[in-house]
Amino acid sequence: MFVVGLTGGIGSGKSTVTRCFQDLGICTVDADEVSREVVLPGSKVLNQIVDHFGITILSENGTLDRVQLRQIVFTNPIEKDWLEALLHPLIAELIQSSIRACDSAYCLLVSPLLLETDQHKLVDRILVVDVSEEIQLARALDRDGGDSAIIKAIIASQTGRKTRLRQADDIIGNEQSEAALRLLVADLHNQYLQLTGNQ
Repeated sequence: MFVVGLTGGIGSGKSTVTRCFQDLGICTVDADEVSREVVLPGSKVLNQIVDHFGITILSENGTLDRVQLRQIVFTNPIEKDWLEALLHPLIAELIQSSIRACDSAYCLLVSPLLLETDQHKLVDRILVVDVSEEIQLARALDRDGGDSAIIKAIIASQTGRKTRLRQADDIIGNEQSEAALRLLVADLHNQYLQLTGNQ
């Protein structure tokens, strides 16, 4: 399976670009969705997280309070390292099995941490969705609310914009209309079909 890794900083518009590829019939594997799957209520991993951080890390309905967890790990590097050591191997395993289940011409692996983890080793090509840090901050605050200091800490913890762009095979600048974005995605889709011999 030919795999395109789609990444970009928080608030860059990865979800919008992903929907464009899905509308073209491409199977997508979302690392964020996989990361939610491994911490479902009753899972061994969620119990380990509760043992480590305490019962207050759960929402009233028994699910992981991701906003609270994000505030803890992005202000405490030791806790972040602990959590990543627990989650990343399990997430990688689930991502690989999801990729194997894809049945489209190629697979799109969507991951904000594609370049920060070994996930980049699973892909044949890297597509970066790019916007300025100012737009990242504004979009992330608009979408999630919360504390701008936490969003800035997340941006700082991710691969820097210049480094990300250097590692890209393809780049989509996402400071434009959705109609223009869809045209760019259609062009890339055709390139990927050619690369996989499906055109």
